Amino acid sequence: MGADDVLAVPVGAQGALPDWLTAADQPPVDPGFLAAALADTGNGGKPGGITNVPLQSRRPRSVLAVGVGDATLPHLRSYVAVAVRRAQTLAESGARRLVLPLDTGVAPAGADEVRTAVETALLAGYRFRDTSTPHPTRLAEVLVVAAAADDPAVAAGELAGRVAAESVAWARDLVNTPSSTKTPDWLAEQARGRLAAVAGVTVTVLGADELRAGGFGGVLAVGGGSASPPRVVVATYRPRGAGPAHPVLVGKGITFDTGGISIKTNAGMREMKTDMAGAAAVLAAVDAAARLQLPGAVTAVVALCENAVSGAAYRPADVVRHVGGRTTEVRNTDAEGRLVLADALAHARLALGATVLVDVATLTGAMRTALGARTAGLYATADGLADALLTAAGHAGEACWRMPLTEEHVGHLRAQLDSEVADANNAPGNPGSTTAALFLQPFAGGLPWAHLDIAGPARAGSDDAEVVKGGTGFGVRTLLRWLEAGAPAELPEPVVRD
Repeated sequence: MGADDVLAVPVGAQGALPDWLTAADQPPVDPGFLAAALADTGNGGKPGGITNVPLQSRRPRSVLAVGVGDATLPHLRSYVAVAVRRAQTLAESGARRLVLPLDTGVAPAGADEVRTAVETALLAGYRFRDTSTPHPTRLAEVLVVAAAADDPAVAAGELAGRVAAESVAWARDLVNTPSSTKTPDWLAEQARGRLAAVAGVTVTVLGADELRAGGFGGVLAVGGGSASPPRVVVATYRPRGAGPAHPVLVGKGITFDTGGISIKTNAGMREMKTDMAGAAAVLAAVDAAARLQLPGAVTAVVALCENAVSGAAYRPADVVRHVGGRTTEVRNTDAEGRLVLADALAHARLALGATVLVDVATLTGAMRTALGARTAGLYATADGLADALLTAAGHAGEACWRMPLTEEHVGHLRAQLDSEVADANNAPGNPGSTTAALFLQPFAGGLPWAHLDIAGPARAGSDDAEVVKGGTGFGVRTLLRWLEAGAPAELPEPVVRD
């Protein structure tokens, strides 16, 4: 180890030190000295606990003893993130590399542990790539150490973790970009520029003429008040030999949301540059799937609009005709996300040959109220689809909670969508997240469909584990894990559960 290295030491439950340290002939730090330091600081191995031990005239320059608890994947994420963040603070005093052992003494680190550690290390160290803001000195390298590093499965896990983290970082960059830059056209070109360069990916951008010809009445209405016209991006990854399954991921892409004529308060607008986080998530999921060369096809459809106020803005009492002909009475122009998602879902079903639909959106404040800032709400019309997404979310470390969509639970709410002048209205009232899902459901037709409302976890007010303040890229890793597991070519007719 070098004089510029920082060594992380995982501390297990009851302060247990790993075998590689206690059994070494010449350990990088004396185990007895470290145990005493842990006792002095009360570090008993609880996840998040940390003891910084500077070393004089030794290599490494510093030891970070970090709690890893029972070495579960959530505890491992905490260990890695805490070590990375603390090591970054030491970079200003000359530290250049963090050496991060994964073997905790509980069990040897395998592919899942390596993937989790690589993802977490890259994401915990993320900073928005805004060149106008000077950043402090950063670590040059994080060296993840695992005894089974030569195992091909472990190498594949490292690759998957790195690719996933890079795609999440891209999503975060898109979310964090100010809306003065992030017009619908700019965002469409970012998608085209990154994705079209990846083997097997084709990108189509629909402009105003194509949107009018395709009947995208919701997109045109919501985007009509802005000087920056709307766009719809269709990005398809289809490798050679792909089977008949064609999952389509739909993302809400409101590049800024004033609320329109139903205008928000000033405070309500402050975070609205992030209202396209769903679009960023599905584009990044396709990016990761293509870079990992997954065997199945997948398409992202994102509707990009700025919901602005002007003489051309759409109004309450307008009637919007969507792709496929279904109509909506506008009762609130600040319920705009569901209008653009409706067009995108219908387009995916009618024009793209989707076999299963998943939409991702920062859709309702009601969902944040119900589940808090760290958990997404999941609605689904098929149990198999819901279970697969929840399993994927569990592996990804992204918290999701299934919400009810049975007739017994929500059948009485459907009457709230009634309109005297259209097939439905866009502001049916509380419970807001559920009535929003009910509004979207018809646009999926009979296809298995899931709706992921990420209004809470799409943005973070502070750092926590691998999540950093600002746009989080929530949903990318869940969707990628789901795609890796493989979507079946055919799913049964939609069935819902209690």
